[in-house]
Amino acid sequence: MNNENTESSTPQQETAGNKATDYRAIRIENMRKLEAAGYQPFGQAFERTGTIAEIRTGWVPPAADAAPETILPQQVAAAGRFMGRRDMGKTVFGDLQDGSGRIQLFINAKNMGAEAFDAMRNLDLGDHIGVEGPLFTTRTGELSIRVVRWTLLSKALRQPPEKFHGLQDTEDRYRMRYLDLMSNPESRERFNKRIAIVRSIRRYLEDRGFQEVETPMMQPQPGGAAARPFTTHYNALDCTMYMRIAPELYLKRLLVGGFDKIFEIGRDFRNEGLDRTHNPEFTVMELYQAYADRTAMKELLEGFIPNACDEVLGTRKVPYGDAEIDFTPPYREASYPALIREKMGEDWFDLPIETARTRAAEAGLDVNPAWSMLELSHEVYDKLIERTLFQPTFVVDIPREYIPLAKTLPDQPSVANAFEFVVAGRELCPGYTEQNNPIAQREAFEHQAGEDTEKIDEDFIRALEYGMPPAGGMGIGIDRLVMMLTGTEVIRDVILFPQLKQ
Repeated sequence: MNNENTESSTPQQETAGNKATDYRAIRIENMRKLEAAGYQPFGQAFERTGTIAEIRTGWVPPAADAAPETILPQQVAAAGRFMGRRDMGKTVFGDLQDGSGRIQLFINAKNMGAEAFDAMRNLDLGDHIGVEGPLFTTRTGELSIRVVRWTLLSKALRQPPEKFHGLQDTEDRYRMRYLDLMSNPESRERFNKRIAIVRSIRRYLEDRGFQEVETPMMQPQPGGAAARPFTTHYNALDCTMYMRIAPELYLKRLLVGGFDKIFEIGRDFRNEGLDRTHNPEFTVMELYQAYADRTAMKELLEGFIPNACDEVLGTRKVPYGDAEIDFTPPYREASYPALIREKMGEDWFDLPIETARTRAAEAGLDVNPAWSMLELSHEVYDKLIERTLFQPTFVVDIPREYIPLAKTLPDQPSVANAFEFVVAGRELCPGYTEQNNPIAQREAFEHQAGEDTEKIDEDFIRALEYGMPPAGGMGIGIDRLVMMLTGTEVIRDVILFPQLKQ
């Protein structure tokens, strides 16, 4: 006989009828039966010998030639969700699942006593239990725990998603991530990889003398990027505050204060798009190194990304869509003007603006007649070129107007001394030789702000006037990096609790 469980409701069905309500009533009835048998349904702690994965790893099978009387049983205590039942009459096989994996349970009255066995029949899928007993392997070679004692740790009053199909509805997966993680091993594994990737990057930087710092997430003035902020009101000070759009200006203040190698991994907030690659709340790592430049940033990128691949994935070649990204350095370097000429013709930058607009329209762009040659060229890059850069590429020689916080090249004052790191057609990370000249920085801010001069961060300019060392800096989107390293094409799949329409 094989009885996984007759309950089959899903989150979608809970609104479609009273089936889920009926199952909940059955579960409450089972809880009352367990209480009557002396089992408390909520709140007990339980001391484990390890996670299920650790128990599996620690299993030492007896030697093939060992005499049965010399074999000492390996006793374990494990806890997790009761996630499967196969009733064989006087014996029940079950599955115990925690965050690290599953293990089979061998349950019968002979081992635990009739009363405990009868009480255990009132368990429902999803209940948290603790079990104790020796490890052994069944005739089919399945490592199992022979349950001698069991404890009810937490009663589940709702039915978990159906075992074989998991949580299929995309909206439910995002809104009820706890069910997604409970029922979809691939989802749980993706987030385990995200955690491991961040840990790998953090360790790589710390091993090279970088210090992790924290800067304000609520700021009196948003800065460090051109983006629309979220606003709030600070009652105690009776003033408007902004959720940060970037930590850059505060991190540079720390360079002024004497920190040489710093990084921050934290949340940024931008009151803008919500699509497959954008979430208004996202995770970024920003990094600054005194007495360095963009070359040092490039070297770091070519270090910690392949290192994370090696440590977490075991390979530097990652499937992505129908292709494969190769994160083996060195990465390609391509000139922004050269890419545009390659797409639009060698004479592009010598064309009259009207001719250039016509050519751009013929290439498929929706051209605004008010655009300058600079703006038109950037639209060509943004819409027609960047998406074609699939393998890791450092795009350099970008017009300084688009990177106001970077220095310019010494021999080309119209070009930023910076790169944009592009992978799979998306910018993953800009890297700069940082601007530390307060006069030039003010001019860049004024050009960017136009008539909106109140957007200029005067305190930051004042900090620069005390002397910021030459420095290299970069900011990398952790969510997008995880997407690429795990072959994920939707950003909400790598964020535990993404923003959704209410």
